[in-house]
Amino acid sequence: MKTTLCVFVVLSLAAAWAKDIPAQLPDPGQKPPATNKPVKVFILAGQSNMVGIGQVSGGSTRWSGITDALVSVYKGAYDPSADYDKLKPIDGVDLPVYGGTEPTPFPGGGTQVARGKIELKTSGLYEFRPGYQASELCIMELDGVEVHRKEPGKHAVRKSFDIEGGKKYSFKITFLTNAANGLGWYLRTDIPGTLKTVVHEDKKFPHLVDDEGNWTVRNDVWYKGVVTATADQWLSIGCGAGKTSIGPELQFGHIMGYYHDEPVIVLKASQGNRSLSWDFLPPGSERFTYEGRTYAGYRDDIPSWTEDDPGKKVNWYAGKQYDDCFNAAREYLANFDQHFPQWKGQGYEIAGFGWWQGHKDGNDAHASRYEHNLVHLINSLRKAFDAPRAPFVIATIGFDGWEMEGPHKTVAEAQLAVSGEKGKYLEFKDNVLTVETRDFWRTPEVSPRNQGFHYNGNAETYMLVGEAMGRGMARLLER
Repeated sequence: MKTTLCVFVVLSLAAAWAKDIPAQLPDPGQKPPATNKPVKVFILAGQSNMVGIGQVSGGSTRWSGITDALVSVYKGAYDPSADYDKLKPIDGVDLPVYGGTEPTPFPGGGTQVARGKIELKTSGLYEFRPGYQASELCIMELDGVEVHRKEPGKHAVRKSFDIEGGKKYSFKITFLTNAANGLGWYLRTDIPGTLKTVVHEDKKFPHLVDDEGNWTVRNDVWYKGVVTATADQWLSIGCGAGKTSIGPELQFGHIMGYYHDEPVIVLKASQGNRSLSWDFLPPGSERFTYEGRTYAGYRDDIPSWTEDDPGKKVNWYAGKQYDDCFNAAREYLANFDQHFPQWKGQGYEIAGFGWWQGHKDGNDAHASRYEHNLVHLINSLRKAFDAPRAPFVIATIGFDGWEMEGPHKTVAEAQLAVSGEKGKYLEFKDNVLTVETRDFWRTPEVSPRNQGFHYNGNAETYMLVGEAMGRGMARLLER
């Protein structure tokens, strides 16, 4: 209850910042964006959580637990008016291997209907995906309930089925073409903390799915990742570390797409396991000393040393990740008309920056320097992209929520200290904002993974971080 209340308060306050953005975003429309204004480019950066580790689903699994499988062949092409349970087959073949990578071949020669039993070990809501590519054109029933239908030229329609672990269920798969085989997958749709569960079962973020239950796609927000998370597509699922993961870019992009009439590009330059005090160290950063040990300045290739310990050179240098990520981003934008011929001549402007990072700086020395380096990062990026007043939104590190201790807590406090409304950095007033994420921490018990440094893969956490960053950006834009 306390966490829910905190999230409600945070989102309510965020909504108050940007009154034009409703608390619940509407479904993305298909209205073309304006073509008479520069395209708005937002650059997001950070380490692995910015790359995006929020799990879309629990992952699909090949068929298992199938017994008594038989395929019956009926004369002629598939007839939707036929009752194949009452017709006499012209052929029938037992299927000793149903599933895996080399299932027993189907005989062909007519309409093929596979029947058998399936038993899964774990209880839960499951989605079934029979067939692959052409063989996906089929209708599957589980204990008489239709759970999958894909007809030629149409999207697949699926219905989750509540499975009791250890119980056998009868299945029937009617193939609509001669492309029939025993390939198939199933996935559990109610794993806590996956995006599928958060959206479909918990009924949150409904703008992410259309009326048929498919993931929505924005036609006014383009996503591009450089270095990692390198999808290059209209904003939708799959812009995180892989096709089945998300980062904060998803909700951030939805909010920016709603906020702007112009086209929006979310350009993400990120890499996992990187620190601000070493890998992302901005150009011009000087060496510093902590408890008698000197730490690298920009382009030094020895991480740290003392008078008695000269340290060792490494095949890397301080700031290399900064150079790699942001040089790649600049190179991409330098070929803007080539990448976006539909917006050729329209031009673009750097509309804002977003930063979510901090885990790798979780040692006393790096944490002590974090605030200094963050100020330098903000100024360096604005200079590098010729955007001296571009809004800059920072999301705090949020591991372990409000129970955070030690150097990570120091990092979070440093991130909050640079926020413009704190008054410490007058030049950041109304153009730098830090949003708090510790309310969004979710424990492993309600998450897909037990992996704290990736927020346990909890998709809701990543959506809420993107929500806070997006509404924070809108607040700065309004100013």
